[in-house]
Amino acid sequence: MNELPTAAGPVAAEISRRLTAALAPTRLAVIDDSEKHRGHAGHDGSGESHFTVEIESPHFAGLNRVARQRAVNGALAELLRDTIHALAIKARAPGE
Repeated sequence: MNELPTAAGPVAAEISRRLTAALAPTRLAVIDDSEKHRGHAGHDGSGESHFTVEIESPHFAGLNRVARQRAVNGALAELLRDTIHALAIKARAPGE
């Protein structure tokens, strides 16, 4: 897997672990956007609440954007329910 620069906190590490296990990405970046949302809903000051995931996986071949997002959301379901306030997803298949 070719990893892009990724956030280093425990939530970011768990996002990476779950996406790697579920989708076997060829490229993965987990970016912590929390500081950009200081003062917004869902930002409690502790960080690791808002993320962007950039993921490339053969799993996405032939899937539309919604199906790709559902696959990512499914892999992160517990985190989205309990920990992550906002998640932006950039998902593509290899070669796109």
